Amino acid sequence: MIRINENYGKLQSSYLFSEIAQRVNRFVDANPNKDIIRLGIGDVTRALPSACIRAFHEAVDELARDSTFRGYGPEQGYLFLREKIAHHDYMTRGADISPDEIFISDGSKGDTANIQELFSLDSRVAIPDPVYPVYLDTNVMAGRSGSFHNGRYEGIVYLDCTQDNGYIPAPPHDHLDLIYLCFPNNPTGATISSPLLKEWVDYAREHRALILYDAAYVAFIRDPDVPRSIYEIEGATEVAIEFRSFSKTAGFTGTRCAYTVIPKNVMAYDSTGKPHSVHDLWNRRQSTKFNGVSYPVQRAAEAIYSDEGRAQIVELTSYYLDNATLIRNELLAAGLACVGGIHSPYIWVKTGMDSWSFFDHLLEKAGVVCTPGSGFGRCGQGYVRISAFNSREQVKQAMKRISEVLLT
Repeated sequence: MIRINENYGKLQSSYLFSEIAQRVNRFVDANPNKDIIRLGIGDVTRALPSACIRAFHEAVDELARDSTFRGYGPEQGYLFLREKIAHHDYMTRGADISPDEIFISDGSKGDTANIQELFSLDSRVAIPDPVYPVYLDTNVMAGRSGSFHNGRYEGIVYLDCTQDNGYIPAPPHDHLDLIYLCFPNNPTGATISSPLLKEWVDYAREHRALILYDAAYVAFIRDPDVPRSIYEIEGATEVAIEFRSFSKTAGFTGTRCAYTVIPKNVMAYDSTGKPHSVHDLWNRRQSTKFNGVSYPVQRAAEAIYSDEGRAQIVELTSYYLDNATLIRNELLAAGLACVGGIHSPYIWVKTGMDSWSFFDHLLEKAGVVCTPGSGFGRCGQGYVRISAFNSREQVKQAMKRISEVLLT
């Protein structure tokens, strides 16, 4: 008989955002006339930048002619996009990343989920708490954890991110193999300084560990002193993989385009201690399991790096940051402590009550959807995440409703 992967049985009953959708759908079914404003899932609401749309149309027109038609593209991505990424996102910041160290994909969610396939099941994995659920769930699925008890999985090392440490964990004294970090952070909105990030790079070099660095929200950073990439830190090209996405940068959540950077200096080791190129392993994995991102999507992504495209990205991300400022100010005025919303589209709110209870309270009384902090980990209990991804009018209306509920 065929047997299942029993590690799936360790997972909690529902993926966080599926559970939110189910609760909202039940509420809508019971209250069909209730207007719902969604500030939960981090999905964008504004149109793609016009530079991207124009490039999209031109690429589609190319596919309509035999003379310019393209079939399968390179699994690693077209060189025209990889060259733009290397120059604008890395070389201009002093980071020595070449185009052939960049892999174009259809989303960072898939890349951060799939990267763990390259490493042994006995790898000691460290994951921040609170954290984007995909990092944790995919390692559980693979078999790197024990059972779930008291809000955590046995066998996983949790890096507590709390108010006391500014939501930025410090390297531990004991040994780790794989370390997940995300800055600007999802869900807390925290950013990390270069000196603190260097502590992690130095730790990884000392322990022959590997940092999996999620920088999906880098486009929201406005302070020039905040690092945009881990490769701005000396030695990081030996010990770090970086994930970036165009989803929030340019509204590509439905278009699907992202990239992963794996420097050729990054090594992992077999049971005899022999080093192996992680770049080569990922290239083999992608060549086997992935057929690349479509040509029109990659042309649209390339347009982000034009002068027009870069200006439109600043305007787009600033729009959501202005929403975040509005949300943050209204919550503080209502007496709720919160962080984030400065270099991030997320506001991390201390509720003073159970996370799911607060979620239900806002949904039922205000018709506003947020994200329960406990869904991101045990340290998220008592918090919720509010997303700035919506129209200004909807955000203003949502905050008016929330203020009325909280102040009455």
